Amino acid sequence: MAETQVIDKEEKLLIQRAYRDLLKSIHSQMDEEDRDNIRKAYELAVEAHAKQRRKSGEPYILHPIAVARICAEEIGLGPTAIVAALLHDVVEDTDVSIEDIYSRFGDRVAMIVDGLTKLDRSYNSDSPQAENFRKVLSTLVKDVRVVLIKMADRLHNMRTWDPCPGTSNWRSLQRPIISTLPWPIGSDCTI
Repeated sequence: MAETQVIDKEEKLLIQRAYRDLLKSIHSQMDEEDRDNIRKAYELAVEAHAKQRRKSGEPYILHPIAVARICAEEIGLGPTAIVAALLHDVVEDTDVSIEDIYSRFGDRVAMIVDGLTKLDRSYNSDSPQAENFRKVLSTLVKDVRVVLIKMADRLHNMRTWDPCPGTSNWRSLQRPIISTLPWPIGSDCTI
């Protein structure tokens, strides 16, 4: 992730459109508090990621919005997971702390975001596959949404991945979650 210029007017419109599309994709029941929390999470993520860009040059905030939309539209997760998906990179990549998340969104969202951060930090490419799988299982015990959001994160990264000649980006996208899951795609077989 590259840090560059502030978001311009056209990009603001793009971000707002992506957020509106996210809201339209939510099919689960929501009350006013759910809507308010999603809006607050979106605003916090926009502010926290304001100066960050993806390698493609687009505003970084488009990534968490897309991950939240995958969670809502393709996985069918509800408002709490959508809030956590919007916030999934703020603790790891910005000055926002897990305590800030807890005070603004409560213990459930903070626990999911913390689980996502710890899952990212716990992955070790040198660690045996069984150890990585154990770490995912320990996260599942707390809340399955942690792994589902992480899978949505990886899915969006794979969808937007632009292969560069001579790089091993595919392997870096594949390993952190896929290699921990007990199916053939997680082995060292080619896809």
